[in-house]
Parts: sequence; C-alpha cells; structure tokens
Amino acid sequence: MTTSSAAGPAEGPDRTAEFERHRPRMFSLAYRMLGSAEEAQDVVQDAYLRFAGTEPGSVEHLGGWLAKVVTNLCLNRLTSARARRERYAGPWLPEPVLTSDGALGPLESAEQRESVSAALLLLLERLTPTERAVYVLREAFAYGYREIASVLGLGEANCRQLYRRATARIGEPGARFAPSERVRRELAEAFVGAAREGDLAALEKLLAADVVWWGDGGGKVSAARRPVEGREKVLRFLVGVAERYLVGAELSVAEVNGGPGLVVTVGGRLFAVVTFEVRGGLVVAAQTVLNPDKLEFMGAQLAAAREG
Repeated sequence: MTTSSAAGPAEGPDRTAEFERHRPRMFSLAYRMLGSAEEAQDVVQDAYLRFAGTEPGSVEHLGGWLAKVVTNLCLNRLTSARARRERYAGPWLPEPVLTSDGALGPLESAEQRESVSAALLLLLERLTPTERAVYVLREAFAYGYREIASVLGLGEANCRQLYRRATARIGEPGARFAPSERVRRELAEAFVGAAREGDLAALEKLLAADVVWWGDGGGKVSAARRPVEGREKVLRFLVGVAERYLVGAELSVAEVNGGPGLVVTVGGRLFAVVTFEVRGGLVVAAQTVLNPDKLEFMGAQLAAAREG
C-alpha cells in the first residue's frame, strides 16, 4: 500500500528506519548532556519530529545533522534545568541506566565507562551548558574542535578554551579512572553480601573513613536531604534504612552507568539503585536514587530483560 500524500513527505518506513539507525547514539549523547534518561528520550523524539519536517534528501549527513539538533535541544533544556535543580528537594542525582544492554553505546574502555558514571555526570553539573557540550562531544564522541565548532556555531579557538575550562573544573580525563571492573564488581558483590547478612563489621571494612552517601528522593520518598558523611554515620544510616525499608527486599548487582551497581527491589518493584565510587579498594562515595520518577526508565529496562 502506498503512503498517501497527506502523511507528509518526511513520513514513511525508509526515513523512519534511517532515523532509527541513529537513535541509540543520539540517546547516549542526550543522556550525557542531561543526566536524565526521560529528558533524553524527549529530546530524541523532538529531533525526530524536526527530521520528519524536512524534505526528503535535504539532509545530506544525517548523523552530523542530528548531533547538532540534539546538542542544541539539550543546551536549551540545560538552561532551564539549572533553575529547577536549584529548587530540587534534597540532592539531585542523575537517573540510573542499565548499560549491559548497550543503551548508552559501547563501554569497552575505562574512559568510555567513566563517561556515563554517576560520579562524572555529577561533576558535569559544575559546567556551563556550553562547556558541558564541548566536553561531552570531545571526550565521549571523539569530535575534533572543528566539528564541535560546527555543532555549536562557535569558533575553534573558543571551543578549545571552553574545553580547557571544563577540564580545569572537573579534572583531566584519566585522572579519575576507577579501578578495574573486576575490583569494582567484587566490592559491589561483597557489599550486597554484607548487607543481606546485616554484617556491620564486613560493611565497615568496605567503606572509606571519609565516605559520603548521597540520596535522591526528590521529595517523593523519604531520603536524606543532606549527604551523610563519614564511615560511622553512614553505617548508622544504613542500619536505619535497612530496618525501616528493606525488610523482604531483594538485593542484586547489575551493570549501572558503566559499572557494578546495587539494585534494590521490593515486592517486584524497583525501589532504589546505588552506584559506587571506588578508590583504593574502598567505597569513597555512593549515590542512591530512590525518586520513583527517576527509576521508571531503568525499571522498564529490567522488565524488558526479564521478558527477554
């Protein structure tokens, strides 16, 4: 059956398929820019609608065209997001994403895994929207300065300056790399085992003396409004959380944001996701997302994995 002219020149299976080939890469770009899977999905859909509004054949290099559109849509959102996050109830943390299914692209190297880690996404919040765009395009997608300048409509020299400023604010790439995947997974599994058994002595051995525990409930569920700092305070906090919320909970380890994370389900529903920052074989920071709105994307990923 032919497509009627009323459907518009940009609609049709061939153009849709052409866009879909780029969707995963555009989602991974938007997520790194925004730290939100939900908003990243919205941005990619907006980009599709813009593509659908073009004349067939008018976009010569779709990948580059989409990268420019997605980046600039993200820049618009980041400007308003900063004000929203300043009013956010308690600490704001990035939305967790399962990465074992390739949702954020290939994560084969330490650099690639770090590019989607909760720790780095939090650091990127220190940057201006334009600095963040330059950094993400350069570090995560290996864009040259000429390509970045074309995407952002800036001069190459300006882009170089923005990149230097970004790295000065968050540290040079490579300086923050986590230990090996094996070490991180062993530590995460040891943490889960100790938590299941209520073994405080074992938990204590896994935490650095100056560990910081962050919680994001978004005002939707109970969570610490301030980071909990120090091994003893964190241990007391975890005991209280376990007694109050985790009776009957299931704990497991999954690849979250490029590294082993703790997945907590209660009654078959995703309740919390914890990602760890490890240094010297100890947990130096943990980010716990409990806000149910921020767990929807990963909850859908887990459901799809069970059905598959």
